[in-house]
Amino acid sequence: MKILSLSSVYPNPAEPGLGLFVRTRLEHMAARAEVKVIAPIPLLDYSNPQGKLFRRRNFPVARQDGPLEVFHPRWLFPPKGTPLNVVCEFLRLAPLVRRIRKTFPFDLMDAHFGYPEGAAAALLARMFRVPYTITLRGSETMFAASPARRHILRQAMQGAAHVITVSDDLREFALREGVAPGCATTVPNGIDTAIFHPCDRDPARLRQRLPLDRRIIVSAGELIEAKGHHLVIQASKVLLERGFDLEVMIVGGTARGGPRYEHRLRSLVSELGLADRVHLMGWVPRETMAELLAAADLFCLASFTEGWPNVVNEALACGSPVVASAVGGVPAMLPRRDYGLTVPPGNLALLIKVLDQGLRSPWDRAAIAEWGGSRSWGDVAAEVLRIQQSLISVPAAARAGQQAYHHVRH
Repeated sequence: MKILSLSSVYPNPAEPGLGLFVRTRLEHMAARAEVKVIAPIPLLDYSNPQGKLFRRRNFPVARQDGPLEVFHPRWLFPPKGTPLNVVCEFLRLAPLVRRIRKTFPFDLMDAHFGYPEGAAAALLARMFRVPYTITLRGSETMFAASPARRHILRQAMQGAAHVITVSDDLREFALREGVAPGCATTVPNGIDTAIFHPCDRDPARLRQRLPLDRRIIVSAGELIEAKGHHLVIQASKVLLERGFDLEVMIVGGTARGGPRYEHRLRSLVSELGLADRVHLMGWVPRETMAELLAAADLFCLASFTEGWPNVVNEALACGSPVVASAVGGVPAMLPRRDYGLTVPPGNLALLIKVLDQGLRSPWDRAAIAEWGGSRSWGDVAAEVLRIQQSLISVPAAARAGQQAYHHVRH
């Protein structure tokens, strides 16, 4: 089976922390199928606070990343995520896809995220007469707040041969938007236990230059408002006032849309007098992230929205108890209070209360690690490929009939 995958968050040399969950799934799929990746790179950075609109990208437009050949076409699009973005992406990618197809007659297109990738993949797949799948990862519900984007996203999902979702909440979203039940499957993300596994706390802290005698809270995610880092910072101020001797390590870069928000976070840290207690670390290698998680007393993810946040899996696999917003797949990731605690998104008072409780609770870190490492990326890749293999074995008319049956009923 030959698969052409499309993702705007696939890591690149300038942004190595982007979409590691996308890369890892594709790497494991490439062990079982032929996979090439298109990872478009924006030429303009509308969020840069210094007003530097053009991004400098000195890496090649095609490169080999382990088992994957990756194409990085540069593309232009208007700001604010308008439906024109889908058209711009399609027009930019169509000639590249045509060239790729001459030597790589792909059987299927595989889009990561529903918008704009899924919508662009729908147009490309129609042009090249192949089925396509869309993986919903969490941002789709935000894009659906716009009627125009929702309409485009809905059409793309309904036309897909299959919609793969990383959480049951996202599968329910797809069904509400008209995807037939038989054409939507939840395939949660996995974990790489070769990297994310428990290790002794004190040696990990020494290697990461963390204090041995303080409580450590780690948070992670791109520096955008939706990740709720500002809530973690505000909560840490209150916890310090309550007598907790703690430090907060926030891991995450400013890859897409973050520079202005990073400035706001740094200003907030300064205003609250937390410069020696809250540290914005930027992106770190996965091995470093694993040691930070193993060294932490708690991992906190205060997001307003998520799909299946793999960093929660990573924290659990390292034996770190988790405090996280009850969004997306998080409740399924923390089915027992033995593994962590959830809190409604955006509620600072409850976040403080639950963090206080988490810092005071005894935790069985070995049991947490066993649960967190129980699902591998090999499992994920095998499940995705089973779905995709079945699609290229099913005539297009039969796939269309499955979807049409559902639409007629409505």
